Amino acid sequence: MAAKRSESADSLIDVIIETPSGSRNKLKYEPERGRFRLSHVLPEGMSFPYDFGFVPDTKADDGDPLDILVLTDAALPVGCSLDVRLIGVLEAEQRERDGEVVRNDRLIGVAQESSTHGELKDLSDLDDAMLGQIEAFFEQYNRLNGKSFRVLHRRGVAAANAAVERAGQGSAPR
Repeated sequence: MAAKRSESADSLIDVIIETPSGSRNKLKYEPERGRFRLSHVLPEGMSFPYDFGFVPDTKADDGDPLDILVLTDAALPVGCSLDVRLIGVLEAEQRERDGEVVRNDRLIGVAQESSTHGELKDLSDLDDAMLGQIEAFFEQYNRLNGKSFRVLHRRGVAAANAAVERAGQGSAPR
């Protein structure tokens, strides 16, 4: 399935949800097997703050599809495909268990069908406290997995769109 983008100002990308908001279970899609697998379980009291997924038909610097945190009105089921409007990207580096440092950016988007977050157009529209909590989640999440995560820059929609283009998502209109 080729990923598609709209050419409008509010261009949309196709996203697949791996881990729903509120879940302690981190799931990972295994393309070679065509299914989702439990990757690990977060400790009691820690859960994904929003739906977490990937952008199909992309390849990030870490070799996986681009990661994306999706602001939705309610948790979506695993494997759900949806249209998402990008609002920004957390440009970040991650130190792996073996010491290697790789870029591992996190796109942030809004579900096209969201009524709660529909007015958000750019990362700058988010409250600094909310962004700080999202960054803290990724830092703690990685620490629990023997890695470190450091946000280098908070960038807006133009940088997010550029990241998707670099990672190989097609440009056919939706």
